[in-house]
Amino acid sequence: MEKALFLDRDGVVNIEKEYLYKIEDFEFFEGIFESLKKIQNLGYKIFIITNQSGIARGYYTIEDFNILTSWMIKEFAKNAIEISQVEFCPHGPNDNCLCRKPKTGMIDNILKNYDIDLKNSWLVGDKNSDILCAKNAGIKNTIQVKSGHFFLENESEADYICESIKEINKIIQE
Repeated sequence: MEKALFLDRDGVVNIEKEYLYKIEDFEFFEGIFESLKKIQNLGYKIFIITNQSGIARGYYTIEDFNILTSWMIKEFAKNAIEISQVEFCPHGPNDNCLCRKPKTGMIDNILKNYDIDLKNSWLVGDKNSDILCAKNAGIKNTIQVKSGHFFLENESEADYICESIKEINKIIQE
Protein backbone atom coordinates (compact mmCIF):
# COMPACT_ATOMS: atom_id res chain seq x y z
CA MET A 1 0.00 0.00 0.00
CA GLU A 2 1.13 3.53 -0.76
CA LYS A 3 0.87 6.63 1.38
CA ALA A 4 -0.75 9.69 -0.12
CA LEU A 5 -1.06 13.42 0.29
CA PHE A 6 -4.50 14.71 -0.70
CA LEU A 7 -4.66 18.44 -1.37
CA ASP A 8 -7.56 20.79 -1.79
CA ARG A 9 -6.81 23.23 -4.63
CA ASP A 10 -8.13 26.75 -4.03
CA GLY A 11 -6.66 28.24 -0.86
CA VAL A 12 -4.10 25.42 -0.54
CA VAL A 13 -2.32 24.98 -3.88
CA ASN A 14 -3.16 28.42 -5.22
CA ILE A 15 -4.29 31.78 -3.90
CA GLU A 16 -8.05 31.70 -3.48
CA LYS A 17 -9.95 33.69 -6.13
CA GLU A 18 -13.66 33.41 -6.66
CA TYR A 19 -14.49 30.82 -9.34
CA LEU A 20 -10.96 30.59 -10.70
CA TYR A 21 -10.70 29.04 -14.15
CA LYS A 22 -8.26 31.20 -16.15
CA ILE A 23 -4.55 30.38 -16.30
CA GLU A 24 -3.62 34.06 -16.12
CA ASP A 25 -5.45 34.36 -12.76
CA PHE A 26 -3.83 31.28 -11.20
CA GLU A 27 -1.09 31.96 -8.61
CA PHE A 28 0.68 29.11 -6.83
CA PHE A 29 1.39 29.73 -3.15
CA GLU A 30 4.96 30.64 -2.36
CA GLY A 31 6.98 27.61 -1.33
CA ILE A 32 4.58 25.01 -2.67
CA PHE A 33 7.08 23.36 -5.02
CA GLU A 34 9.76 23.00 -2.34
CA SER A 35 7.25 21.62 0.18
CA LEU A 36 5.75 19.11 -2.22
CA LYS A 37 9.17 17.94 -3.43
CA LYS A 38 10.09 17.10 0.15
CA ILE A 39 6.80 15.27 0.70
CA GLN A 40 7.16 13.40 -2.59
CA ASN A 41 10.73 12.42 -1.61
CA LEU A 42 9.27 10.82 1.54
CA GLY A 43 7.38 8.47 -0.78
CA TYR A 44 3.95 10.12 -0.87
CA LYS A 45 1.77 10.09 -3.97
CA ILE A 46 0.11 13.49 -4.44
CA PHE A 47 -3.56 13.95 -5.35
CA ILE A 48 -5.74 17.03 -5.73
CA ILE A 49 -9.43 16.96 -4.82
CA THR A 50 -11.43 20.12 -5.43
CA ASN A 51 -15.04 21.30 -5.26
CA GLN A 52 -15.74 23.36 -8.39
CA SER A 53 -19.28 24.69 -8.00
CA GLY A 54 -18.50 27.42 -10.55
CA ILE A 55 -19.26 24.77 -13.19
CA ALA A 56 -22.76 24.11 -11.81
CA ARG A 57 -23.32 27.86 -11.45
CA GLY A 58 -22.43 28.42 -15.11
CA TYR A 59 -19.35 30.60 -14.47
CA TYR A 60 -17.10 28.26 -16.46
CA THR A 61 -17.24 24.89 -18.17
CA ILE A 62 -15.68 21.49 -17.50
CA GLU A 63 -13.50 22.19 -20.55
CA ASP A 64 -12.29 25.45 -18.93
CA PHE A 65 -11.50 23.52 -15.74
CA ASN A 66 -9.64 20.82 -17.71
CA ILE A 67 -7.51 23.39 -19.57
CA LEU A 68 -6.45 25.01 -16.29
CA THR A 69 -5.85 21.62 -14.65
CA SER A 70 -3.68 20.42 -17.53
CA TRP A 71 -1.60 23.60 -17.31
CA MET A 72 -1.30 23.25 -13.50
CA ILE A 73 -0.12 19.62 -13.76
CA LYS A 74 2.51 20.68 -16.33
CA GLU A 75 3.73 23.43 -13.99
CA PHE A 76 4.12 20.87 -11.23
CA ALA A 77 5.97 18.55 -13.63
CA LYS A 78 8.37 21.37 -14.58
CA ASN A 79 9.23 21.45 -10.89
CA ALA A 80 9.73 17.66 -10.68
CA ILE A 81 6.42 17.05 -8.88
CA GLU A 82 4.05 14.36 -10.09
CA ILE A 83 0.36 14.87 -9.45
CA SER A 84 -0.99 11.32 -9.62
CA GLN A 85 -4.64 12.25 -10.14
CA VAL A 86 -6.95 15.26 -9.94
CA GLU A 87 -10.58 14.76 -8.98
CA PHE A 88 -13.20 17.50 -9.01
CA CYS A 89 -16.83 17.93 -8.08
CA PRO A 90 -18.68 20.04 -10.69
CA HIS A 91 -21.86 20.22 -8.59
CA GLY A 92 -23.36 22.99 -6.50
CA PRO A 93 -23.85 22.90 -2.73
CA ASN A 94 -27.51 21.85 -3.04
CA ASP A 95 -27.10 19.17 -5.72
CA ASN A 96 -26.87 16.28 -3.22
CA CYS A 97 -24.13 14.52 -5.19
CA LEU A 98 -21.73 11.94 -3.76
CA CYS A 99 -18.54 13.84 -4.64
CA ARG A 100 -18.84 17.27 -3.02
CA LYS A 101 -16.73 17.54 0.11
CA PRO A 102 -17.31 16.65 2.90
CA LYS A 103 -18.62 13.56 1.05
CA THR A 104 -15.97 11.13 -0.12
CA GLY A 105 -16.72 10.49 -3.81
CA MET A 106 -13.52 12.10 -5.10
CA ILE A 107 -11.36 10.05 -2.73
CA ASP A 108 -13.39 6.93 -3.57
CA ASN A 109 -12.57 7.49 -7.26
CA ILE A 110 -8.85 7.74 -6.48
CA LEU A 111 -9.00 4.55 -4.42
CA LYS A 112 -10.30 2.71 -7.50
CA ASN A 113 -6.94 3.43 -9.20
CA TYR A 114 -4.47 3.31 -6.30
CA ASP A 115 -3.91 1.10 -3.27
CA ILE A 116 -3.63 3.82 -0.62
CA ASP A 117 -2.86 3.32 3.06
CA LEU A 118 -5.29 5.89 4.47
CA LYS A 119 -3.95 5.50 8.03
CA ASN A 120 -0.53 6.74 6.89
CA SER A 121 -1.87 9.39 4.50
CA TRP A 122 -2.63 13.09 4.93
CA LEU A 123 -5.17 15.59 3.68
CA VAL A 124 -4.46 19.33 3.56
CA GLY A 125 -7.39 21.71 3.20
CA ASP A 126 -8.41 25.24 4.04
CA LYS A 127 -12.01 24.56 5.02
CA ASN A 128 -13.52 22.32 7.66
CA SER A 129 -15.43 20.51 4.88
CA ASP A 130 -12.02 19.33 3.59
CA ILE A 131 -11.10 18.01 7.03
CA LEU A 132 -14.48 16.29 7.42
CA CYS A 133 -14.02 14.69 4.00
CA ALA A 134 -10.74 13.18 5.22
CA LYS A 135 -12.34 11.89 8.40
CA ASN A 136 -15.33 10.49 6.46
CA ALA A 137 -12.96 8.67 4.07
CA GLY A 138 -10.76 7.26 6.84
CA ILE A 139 -7.72 9.46 6.21
CA LYS A 140 -6.08 9.57 9.61
CA ASN A 141 -3.98 12.76 9.40
CA THR A 142 -5.25 16.26 8.59
CA ILE A 143 -3.80 19.74 8.28
CA GLN A 144 -5.84 22.89 7.87
CA VAL A 145 -4.06 25.89 6.38
CA LYS A 146 -5.03 29.46 7.20
CA SER A 147 -4.26 30.63 3.65
CA GLY A 148 -7.79 30.21 2.27
CA HIS A 149 -10.69 32.63 2.59
CA PHE A 150 -12.68 30.56 5.02
CA PHE A 151 -10.39 29.67 7.90
CA LEU A 152 -12.17 29.70 11.24
CA GLU A 153 -9.86 28.32 13.92
CA ASN A 154 -12.65 27.70 16.42
CA GLU A 155 -14.44 25.49 13.86
CA SER A 156 -11.41 23.50 12.74
CA GLU A 157 -11.40 19.77 13.40
CA ALA A 158 -7.94 19.31 11.88
CA ASP A 159 -5.12 17.52 13.69
CA TYR A 160 -2.75 20.38 12.81
CA ILE A 161 -3.14 23.99 11.74
CA CYS A 162 -0.48 26.02 9.90
CA GLU A 163 -0.23 29.22 7.90
CA SER A 164 0.15 27.73 4.40
CA ILE A 165 1.31 24.74 2.40
CA LYS A 166 4.84 26.08 2.73
CA GLU A 167 4.86 24.78 6.32
CA ILE A 168 3.35 21.31 5.93
CA ASN A 169 6.68 19.50 5.65
CA LYS A 170 7.44 20.64 9.22
CA ILE A 171 4.46 18.47 10.22
CA ILE A 172 4.72 15.60 7.72
CA GLN A 173 8.02 13.89 8.35
CA GLU A 174 9.39 10.35 8.24
